[in-house]
Amino acid sequence: MVADETAMRPAVRETYGPADLSRAPIFAGGFINFGYWRAIDLSGPLGEAERVRSQEDLYRHVLDAAGLGNEPKVLEVGCGLGMGCALTLREYGPAAVTGLDVHPEQLRRARSAQADLLHDKPGRLRFVQGTAERMPLPAGEFDAVVSVEAAQHFPDLDAFAAEAARVLRPGGRVAVASFFTVDDAPGRPEELAKLLETYANGLDIARPVTALTDAFRAAGLTGARVESIGPQVWQGWDRWLSRWWAPGTWPRNFLRAYEERILDYYVVTAARP
Repeated sequence: MVADETAMRPAVRETYGPADLSRAPIFAGGFINFGYWRAIDLSGPLGEAERVRSQEDLYRHVLDAAGLGNEPKVLEVGCGLGMGCALTLREYGPAAVTGLDVHPEQLRRARSAQADLLHDKPGRLRFVQGTAERMPLPAGEFDAVVSVEAAQHFPDLDAFAAEAARVLRPGGRVAVASFFTVDDAPGRPEELAKLLETYANGLDIARPVTALTDAFRAAGLTGARVESIGPQVWQGWDRWLSRWWAPGTWPRNFLRAYEERILDYYVVTAARP
């Protein structure tokens, strides 16, 4: 089953297709995430090595939160260029890693970027086209479902949660890293649309983090837990952005939205009983 490409919203289609966000220098090394900067000295100079480390560390934090057991089968939803899949394969000893993405251009880039791994580790790495809400994968196949900075694009968190529960084996875990509003106060979408272009153009969807935990519970997942990692994300991200963007420009408003208690960055976990 191939994903219905018409399910992609226009902003997603453009950003991860012709615009190819992975080429932007702010996303060094082919990763596309804001980074987890805890181990990086923000008072010193920041170069590409530090930036790549921050993005890798975000994956490590999420994979650790997933509590991977011995030789797990791992699914990444919204895999992009497969950089996180490659890190998982190198560092966590999985039996197999599957990268799922809705965008065929991203999958083409992933297969090119990870050509050596695909060749050297046949059967342990694959890339599949599909949506978060309708995964073309068997039930109970995976020990862990992870998603790093993609859930802000998912149109239907309830459907995503139901699919995550379906493809997990009993005892398997899901771990999602993304940014959400801190509450469901009226007007949050409008506030973010005024501050951040990605909310104004429809690339990102404004929802409270409780929308994801509620979706996990409704899907039958248990032990839903929310961890704010904003202190390890926003300052570093803003410091990195300052290389290209002046204070007051819209990308710098991510830190402002966090400081004004509108938006935060979370890792959300749950388990299939």
